[in-house]
Amino acid sequence: MGLPVIQHPIFSLILPSTEQRVHFRPFLVKEEKILLIAQSSGDQSDILQAVKQVISNCIIDPTVDINNFTTYDLEYFFIKLRSKSIQNIIKLVYKDNEDNKLYDVQVDLEEVEIKKGLEVSNTFEINEQTKIKLTHPRISLMKKAEDLEGVDFNFFIVQSCIDKIIIDNVDYDPSSFSQEELSEFVDNLPVPAYQHIQTFIDSMPKIEHEVGYTNSNGKNVRITLRTLTDFFTLG
Repeated sequence: MGLPVIQHPIFSLILPSTEQRVHFRPFLVKEEKILLIAQSSGDQSDILQAVKQVISNCIIDPTVDINNFTTYDLEYFFIKLRSKSIQNIIKLVYKDNEDNKLYDVQVDLEEVEIKKGLEVSNTFEINEQTKIKLTHPRISLMKKAEDLEGVDFNFFIVQSCIDKIIIDNVDYDPSSFSQEELSEFVDNLPVPAYQHIQTFIDSMPKIEHEVGYTNSNGKNVRITLRTLTDFFTLG
């Protein structure tokens, strides 16, 4: 007699960037192994790839491509997936800066939501002939930025936000230009245009959740969690 096929529950969530409903199953032991192997390496690139692989494995909608996720889609999805796969309550340990003691902090992952930033127009005019339409960068592009730092990283992210270049009312995809042409185009943007793109990036939605405790001196301490590292490895 063969072993039984284990049935798993199906959940859904609304993807923050597109408001698309995505269905998924919990991650299983085989996905937990992927995460543990990546975590043991300590390499952030490995961890990111593991998170992507686990989410991709668990999505059951065939038309959903994780490479089209924004960074905040990825983080939000993984938090909710972790909540449904293991449990929604996690405990973190935080070392207080005032009394140097360790405190347990409890987080309910079901309460974590996306915080929207300021409303910044995704389309703006450079001159009478040229406009730019912006989009939030997709995680498919992030691997290309792994070795970049400082100004080079910021410049790459700015380029990655350009969704369309509109010339005389004709839309052009940035991918239709060479990397050299695109870099030169961004280099020659007016400073206010570059600043607008930077403001658009800074205003992207993000995961954000506040927790707190009272230290031994009676002080109420609030901690704001903003990244996956904050949620799962805060020390």
